[in-house]
Amino acid sequence: MTAFPVDAPLEQVIKALLRLGFEEVRRGNHIALSRRNPDGTQTPLTMPSHRRIKGSTLRTILTQARIPREDFLRAYCDD
Repeated sequence: MTAFPVDAPLEQVIKALLRLGFEEVRRGNHIALSRRNPDGTQTPLTMPSHRRIKGSTLRTILTQARIPREDFLRAYCDD
């Protein structure tokens, strides 16, 4: 199994989230993304617009967006 990223490049994180069904809503000091779920609800996600995302911040983002770590790692490493 691939190790969880400690200091992940922002663009690679965004690409992984886009692969998981999110779309970018806006970008400024923070990046807002949103995903429409099969039941009609939406999952919002806000993350800092830093060049690199710390592992602890990334874990918190995934927890709040209810993204399993394995699903994220699969999308993150799929280049």
